[in-house]
Amino acid sequence: MDVRQLEYFLAVVDHGGFNRAARARYIAQPSLSQAIRLLERDLGSDLFHRFGRRVVLTEAGRALVEPAREVVRGLGLARASVEAVNGLVTGRVEIAAMPSQAVDPLSRMIGGFAERFPGVSVAVRAAFTARDVLESVRTGVTELGLLASVEPIAAGGLELHPVARQRFVLITPPDAPFPTDRAVRHAQLAGQRLIAGQPGTGMRTVVDTILAAATGATVVVETEHRETILPLVLGGTGLTVLADSWAALARRAGARVLDLDPVTYLDVALVARPDSLTPAAREFLAVARAVVADPGAPPAVPSAQPADR
Repeated sequence: MDVRQLEYFLAVVDHGGFNRAARARYIAQPSLSQAIRLLERDLGSDLFHRFGRRVVLTEAGRALVEPAREVVRGLGLARASVEAVNGLVTGRVEIAAMPSQAVDPLSRMIGGFAERFPGVSVAVRAAFTARDVLESVRTGVTELGLLASVEPIAAGGLELHPVARQRFVLITPPDAPFPTDRAVRHAQLAGQRLIAGQPGTGMRTVVDTILAAATGATVVVETEHRETILPLVLGGTGLTVLADSWAALARRAGARVLDLDPVTYLDVALVARPDSLTPAAREFLAVARAVVADPGAPPAVPSAQPADR
């Protein structure tokens, strides 16, 4: 068994198949398949049930996922720590982020980090609920996560770093029949068609509260893809509720942005494992928190910890 085989195994797990894993790892699919077969032979057990191009983890495969992530993560940490002895010049940070927070504050965080460490790349993975973000960090799929919730966040052994509070606003077409000088009460949305996120999101929680107060209001579209929402609103399909991180973009697109009564907030936080962060991830965490705390400050903030620790 070697680390390369474990990396290929995790690629198949994360990408849901051999072909997609091979493309992601930039290797030929037969080479990846051969490496997995050698790993299975060494372990004496099949790791995947194969159904044509579809694969499903066996019980042995499920048992290997977490130890494999620990090995790969440990090797990555060792390499990154050595490389960072003379300063953080190269590297990679992987972060899971929910859609609205990927618009803001993540874009500002990445901008500040890229200015300070231009040689370090940032990979953003989509996560649609706070639970998805926590699972991504807890299992080692990503080192960091950015999440938001209307409920208290139970991090379950992970480090939680509160960074912002976002407010939900109503997004409507320009001709919507609501006054612009006061907040829209939930009951005023009676009979309206609403575009909502999937269950488990803060957006959906607010929409469900509106449905309970607004007679005849209905969900006409439920979508995981936030990029479809503004075109749907502007096309007259319905109204929506989004975090105010979308407000500037919505106004530029031609939509109206209105306050809601009562006000509902999202608490936004960065999440990380309590140990074994690579130097690049530690620096991203420090820069990100500083950028959000003081948007006007230069991104070149002091490191939270020496890069060679």
